[in-house]
Amino acid sequence: MQKHYDAIVIGAGPSGTAAAFDLARAGISTAIIEKHALPRHKTCGGGMPMLIEQLLELDILADISPDAFVEADTLFMRHTYNFAEPVLAPMNAEGETRPLSLWMVQRSVFDNALAQRAKNAGAHLLTGYAVRGFESATRKTPMRVFGTGSDGDWSVTCNTLIGADGANGVIARCAGLRKQRAMAIAMEVEVPHSWGEGHPDLRKDVVHLEYGVVPLGYAWVFPKGDHINVGAGVFRPGGRTGRAEGSVKQELRKAILDYMELLGVPKKEEDLHFFAHPLPIWNGLDRIQTRDNRVLLTGDSAGLINPFFGDGIMHALKSGKIAAKCIIEGRQKEYTKDISSEFKKNMDSALKLARLFYRWPHICYRYGVTRPGATRTATRLLCGEAVFQDIAARAIRRLRSGMKAEGIADDPIQIDTVGSAPADSEA
Repeated sequence: MQKHYDAIVIGAGPSGTAAAFDLARAGISTAIIEKHALPRHKTCGGGMPMLIEQLLELDILADISPDAFVEADTLFMRHTYNFAEPVLAPMNAEGETRPLSLWMVQRSVFDNALAQRAKNAGAHLLTGYAVRGFESATRKTPMRVFGTGSDGDWSVTCNTLIGADGANGVIARCAGLRKQRAMAIAMEVEVPHSWGEGHPDLRKDVVHLEYGVVPLGYAWVFPKGDHINVGAGVFRPGGRTGRAEGSVKQELRKAILDYMELLGVPKKEEDLHFFAHPLPIWNGLDRIQTRDNRVLLTGDSAGLINPFFGDGIMHALKSGKIAAKCIIEGRQKEYTKDISSEFKKNMDSALKLARLFYRWPHICYRYGVTRPGATRTATRLLCGEAVFQDIAARAIRRLRSGMKAEGIADDPIQIDTVGSAPADSEA
């Protein structure tokens, strides 16, 4: 192991490998330190928006063919509420000249491809090394990063450190950053599947989304190459559920099993491996860099999970590239400002709508999700072709109309101030 690097990236996920690729390509000595051998399992639904211009801008397609990591290209969404009122809708309007879709990736394959790309660009890829922390005698002396590996304790030094080690990352905790995190929880299982079996809508081009069976959350079925990813999450946007974590996990597990039964997927519960993981959803821009500007957080470590959809892959890639750009240009002090410019308005608006949606899911389903064009709008939002602040006012008006139609008393104060509800409220 080399003893000193200009930059060290902790974590070989999308944000870390995107940053390392750009840094190494710019001639900056860079190491990626990952505690697991690659490829490694990564709990994640694996839905990735496909907007060709965005992928080209992120350089993802410059060095990697989509065939290397895309297992399914989905063009339809099937929505349900309490496994009823189904709506199968296309992601694109008929005759669309610029079609959008959601790529389904296996994170073990995708992350490894990005890591090898960074390695080929000149980054040192160090796997099997668990980080315990970092320290520095003064602001002007190199930071010492230390931990344990299969061959014992180790340490290296660097000038800049990128924390890309996820929701419960060591770097954020050691740096005293992101102390006010809003954590959601998701659970999933990967089930072998033979296409053509089960429900007629269980196809490789269909994403399944269920909004009623999980309070303050939703469930999903994502198609992959030879299996399906069935999952559920509780997002708790803007407040607590009032449920203990154990009972939440039981709810998620039941939702997953019920979804499989609904879609005619054979299951032996004892053969299924359930994976639960935290999701650090956006709850406003928190501190994501140290005062000396030598430690930057990216991706999940920075809380860049969309609070409405729960997606984070594209946000991770973007944040990694922003971090690398700031380091290359010698303006790390501008990192938080650049992240804010890229994400804040859209994420804040997404949080506002998430609080509405998860508080009134059936109203939002009946008067929003099932409307013609709603699936197209959702796809455009996921792909970054539309932004939440542009649809927020219209969505709130529709919610008000729906509440009146259902005979529910409208509370304009709650609706109008939902974006600024306190963190411990039940909004």
